[in-house]
Amino acid sequence: MAAGLYIAFEGGEGSGKSTQAKILAKRIDALLTLEPGGTELGAQLRKLLLGVGEAPVGSRAETLMMAADRAQHLEELVVPALEAGRHVVSDRTAYSSLAYQGGARGLGIDAVRSVNDWAMAGRWPDVVVLLDCPAGAGPRGRRSSDRLEQEGDAFHDTVRATYLELANNEPDRFVVLEANGTIDEVSQRVWSALADRFDWTDE
Repeated sequence: MAAGLYIAFEGGEGSGKSTQAKILAKRIDALLTLEPGGTELGAQLRKLLLGVGEAPVGSRAETLMMAADRAQHLEELVVPALEAGRHVVSDRTAYSSLAYQGGARGLGIDAVRSVNDWAMAGRWPDVVVLLDCPAGAGPRGRRSSDRLEQEGDAFHDTVRATYLELANNEPDRFVVLEANGTIDEVSQRVWSALADRFDWTDE
């Protein structure tokens, strides 16, 4: 049995990636999951990491907690589904940590990559759909509903710049798409790009 595809949706706050991940997962009958929070342990870590009013979390602790969520996520959900031949669509993956902690927190992409590579036993997404737009200018906007969303414009500008740098450095893995437009317009961009890459056909 062939392994499933591990497809990541990435982007800044308000880019619409969660909506598009749901649409694609339904269309290809994939397991839909998210980071942080895809597992029971992850839900607890998500509250600590993103909850407004929770105890302060330093940048290095934030990185390690994200990696811990990811380790559990891969072991418990992602890898078993892939090995069973099912596609997995994840709303955020380790590339979020490279952009947010490695880039915007200033901890260094290489250092954060190393931590996450160990946490995931080297299992990175097969393809990353990056929905790109200026910080706060996406279809959902930035609602400041969690601790990371409440960071300032300079932080989110750096997140975007880091994502684009990652995409430039890994062109065989990344698909960069314009995030703005109607939900249907963006979903068609996503489908066209992936159908071309994987030889998918419309139902």
